[in-house]
Amino acid sequence: MGKIICIVNQKGGVGKTTTAVNLGAGLKSHGKDILLVDLDPQANLTSSLGLKNQSFKYTVYELLKGEAAVDEAAVFHNGVHVIPSTIDLSGADIELSTIPGRELLLKEALSGVSSRFDCILIDCPPSLGLLTLNAMTAARQIFIPIQSEYLPLEGVKMLLSTVDIVKKRLNKDLEISGVIVTMYNSRQNLDREVMETIRGHFKEKVFKTIIRKNVSLAEAPGFGQDIYQYKPDSVGAQDYSELCREIMRRGVV
Repeated sequence: MGKIICIVNQKGGVGKTTTAVNLGAGLKSHGKDILLVDLDPQANLTSSLGLKNQSFKYTVYELLKGEAAVDEAAVFHNGVHVIPSTIDLSGADIELSTIPGRELLLKEALSGVSSRFDCILIDCPPSLGLLTLNAMTAARQIFIPIQSEYLPLEGVKMLLSTVDIVKKRLNKDLEISGVIVTMYNSRQNLDREVMETIRGHFKEKVFKTIIRKNVSLAEAPGFGQDIYQYKPDSVGAQDYSELCREIMRRGVV
């Protein structure tokens, strides 16, 4: 059965979408069948892949409402399958709140296809609302990107509390299997201090591969490309390539 991994941090701007896009593309280059799920109403993953201005009959919104199956909502783009998002998803927390079993909607939608993919990566919104709860309930594993600054690190405490609640009430198999340090600058004392704090708290869960601060990673989404398409010789491409190899060595995917 394929691995379902949600990429979560309620803090925005820490590299969730960048990580989802480039892990998907990197793992695909190693022969893995990948499904990317854009669960963010801002549709940043959809936009980062150059799909934002396309007209979709179905999106993740219809998938959650039970109006479309994965095969209907997914599009095949640059070697990976993608379930795009839409601004319609912005009202999902309210609209879906009255549905019985509302935390299980994504899990049920993905249950019939998880064996067809080596990995399903879910890009979560920067919040701990109903959409993120759906992702945590559907997934077996969580990747947490953390920017090497103190404020993003402080916000992780609330995330860990939410993970504990989900494990107790909705998904006993959920585990934090990887912490990814992003936007790292080795020349800054603060970055090095935060890195040590992260490693001290999460220990072996922190990937050895660090995603260094790199302008190409910020530029690539503007061209609708992953980092390997945009600048394959960049530091960003090197780091995400090594992260993919580490993930496979660990047997996560």
